[in-house]
Amino acid sequence: MKNSSSHQLTAAFQNARYVFLDRDGVINRKPPEGEYIARWSEFQMLPGVEAAIADLNRSGRRVIVLTNQRGVALGRYTSADVETLHHRLQQRLAAHGARVDAFYYCPHDKDDCDCRKPKPGLFLQAFRDFPGSSPANSLVIGDSISDIEGARNLGIPAIFIQGDPATQKSGAEQASALADAVAVSLAEAVAQYL
Repeated sequence: MKNSSSHQLTAAFQNARYVFLDRDGVINRKPPEGEYIARWSEFQMLPGVEAAIADLNRSGRRVIVLTNQRGVALGRYTSADVETLHHRLQQRLAAHGARVDAFYYCPHDKDDCDCRKPKPGLFLQAFRDFPGSSPANSLVIGDSISDIEGARNLGIPAIFIQGDPATQKSGAEQASALADAVAVSLAEAVAQYL
């Protein structure tokens, strides 16, 4: 799709009925490499996220979060902590007229599963739970090479979020080149492409 015209690209994004978002770095401020967000008190929403998700909701799209949470495998926090954090995020979004339709997370360490992005497991779970969804009517918005490679492996268009250069993971340049489009933030991606 990278070689497609801007018009074709915009049409593909606008036809997406299911928008898969990464969490850390797209919805909230990503912690420095090697650190993890274990509690709501550590969760810092990025500017414009609530409005961007509300816009996606109003447009009739499903918003689904797919996130690698290796901190569970490392013992930094528990699956219950992740679920509590997602519940609090949902409350915060609801206060702004927004919602996430589903959260999927990988609690495993590297190479211990088939669900840690860029592997397809989280996507396939969502496709099973949302029978109308498929790579043909989906879009991925992520801030790491694993997000973009995961999308590419399934033939899903992807927007790379550049985010804060201070907390970008290695592979950002590769992710930017591999993605169908690049934006500074989720708010910009939704405003510009969706």
